[in-house]
Amino acid sequence: MKSKVPLTTAQQLGSLIKSARDIMRKDKGLNGDLDRLPMLTWIMFLKFLDDLEQIRETDAKLAGKRFRHTIEPPYRWRDWAAKPDGITGDELIAFVNNEEARGPDGKKGPGLFAYLRSLQGVNGGDRRDVVATVFKGTVNRMINGYLLRDVINKVHGIHFTASGEIHTLGHLYESMLKEMRDAAGDSGEFYTPRAVVRFMVTVTDPRLGETLLDPACGTGGFLVEAFDHLRKQCKRAEHYAVLQSESLQGGEAKPLPYLLAQMNLLLHGLETPKIDPLNSLRFPLKEIGDKDRVDIILTNPPFGGEEERGILSNFPEDKQASETALLFLQLIMRKLRRPGAHSEMRDLKSQNSRGGRAGVVVPNGILFGDGVCARIKEELLKDFNLHTIVRLPNGVFAPYTGIPTNLLFFDRSGPTKTVWYYEQPLPEGRKNYTKTQPIQFEEFADCIAWWNKRKENDRAWKIPASAILKNGCNLDIKNPRGKVDFEHLPPDVLAEDILRKELRISNLIGEIKQLLKDSV
Repeated sequence: MKSKVPLTTAQQLGSLIKSARDIMRKDKGLNGDLDRLPMLTWIMFLKFLDDLEQIRETDAKLAGKRFRHTIEPPYRWRDWAAKPDGITGDELIAFVNNEEARGPDGKKGPGLFAYLRSLQGVNGGDRRDVVATVFKGTVNRMINGYLLRDVINKVHGIHFTASGEIHTLGHLYESMLKEMRDAAGDSGEFYTPRAVVRFMVTVTDPRLGETLLDPACGTGGFLVEAFDHLRKQCKRAEHYAVLQSESLQGGEAKPLPYLLAQMNLLLHGLETPKIDPLNSLRFPLKEIGDKDRVDIILTNPPFGGEEERGILSNFPEDKQASETALLFLQLIMRKLRRPGAHSEMRDLKSQNSRGGRAGVVVPNGILFGDGVCARIKEELLKDFNLHTIVRLPNGVFAPYTGIPTNLLFFDRSGPTKTVWYYEQPLPEGRKNYTKTQPIQFEEFADCIAWWNKRKENDRAWKIPASAILKNGCNLDIKNPRGKVDFEHLPPDVLAEDILRKELRISNLIGEIKQLLKDSV
């Protein structure tokens, strides 16, 4: 019989988490929210896991089945953390941090983190491997064991045994992720505005039985939104089984967002997240075959960074780019399922005759870039159907970057014939977005209504792919009916616009000189 635990209201949950964070502020080992959130996350992760395992253990006993714990005594939450007057002070810090320590039962053995990092699944891929990977990149930064005990006691007041409570905590956790983004500054690459994520999932419309990948998943925003979208399609137990085990995949090489993504997905109901903790770009493109491909890719790959030489060698010599986003774009193209191919999936979907589809956030520079960038875009136009480019208004990612961004939507149904553009406007009366006034999902309503009934209008226009190919694969095509408000453009956007025009003028002068030379 399941023990009755009083439900915690949203207000009480918020109060518990605030109290825990207030306690952490007193610890000299932590420096701001960028340290406090990961601490709170790994503590909640272990409490969540133990609550979940106690439910599963009870269910297994009722069914007369054997149950194997992911974490064995004395390392389960109930063994060392549940008692308010349990181990504390230096003894607690030693138990958590040291390679060898005395446990709550008084016996010597591996310390908590050392034990968790040593876990191994039975054939790979089960929850033990997830826990081991999470804690390989996790560090306990608290140095005061008495304060750590106080935080643990606060977290023990959160009960992960009721769906309503987990749902509430999921929303609270999302607000904490947003705070971490605000505190992170240059780490803002981990976060895509929720409204943009939801829009991309809505128009891509994942169907139950399809496989969806985010190869640069950060804190898991696309995967969480896709999970919620797919869950609404589940009608029978077998549907839930497919959703849990066969639908979602991610990749995230940085330890902090990897940990945050695991917790984010667990809180939203994905019991064993399949997130690759290594660099998604590490595989040679030519070695990626049908068994590695997926139906849908939704992602906001990091841009502006550079990869090591060993990673670049995985790409064709004429398409090895210093811009990380261009490498990810090639990976996405390669990973999309070919037309007519399909995975060994249940009878929930028919053979995919149109091939895989993708939605990708890219910086504006990719639209007008030449050289390697142009060659990659040529492949995209000739071998894929780049059907839509949504041009986001300036400031969607502000204040973390002022770089204008676009959403590319393409599939493998055949070569591009026409590229549709849709210019997403700022709300009337607004000059820009801010941290406190970000873009809202409701602002995409007109674009969503237009999506399946396309007509040219003041915001939408189309260009033949042949014209783009003739123009050096320049996708940076402005709204022919639009007006540019130069007065309110950020300086970096103005500089980029001037640079682009100077480049175009230089190219035209070169073409004119060549024509004059040829005519002599």
